Amino acid sequence: MPNSLPANDLLKLDNQLCFALYSASLAMTKLYKPLLDKLGLTYPQYLVMLALWEEDAQMVSALGQRLSLDSGTLTPLLKRLETAGFVSRMRDTADERRVHIMLTAAGRRLKARAAQVPECLLAASQCSIDELVALTQQLRGLRDRLKMA
Repeated sequence: MPNSLPANDLLKLDNQLCFALYSASLAMTKLYKPLLDKLGLTYPQYLVMLALWEEDAQMVSALGQRLSLDSGTLTPLLKRLETAGFVSRMRDTADERRVHIMLTAAGRRLKARAAQVPECLLAASQCSIDELVALTQQLRGLRDRLKMA
């Protein structure tokens, strides 16, 4: 919180960064829901697919680290994506505790249909691409600093 706020304003809801982030996240999820419903994905599943479209054939542990999800959250999500036919899971032959996640042909095809999602966000935000890139970088920086605190 900036030092310029009077003491009695420090705990006002509208002065809280956490609330601004939380309510923006809710608005984002609400915007994404109908778009992702058309793709047959939930928001967390969409994040997994984004990560796999960037780099296919990842280990579950690497995917969880990339998405900041623990295996208890990620495993059921991956099972549902596998049931939907978008990914396949394969145990490592050298170490059965390790599981590889790979896109299926259907999962790769889904990427073209998902291209509309960022376009809709851009239109709804009424921001330029440069503004959204800068905001994303600021939020990543904030996230990284908070993780180190």
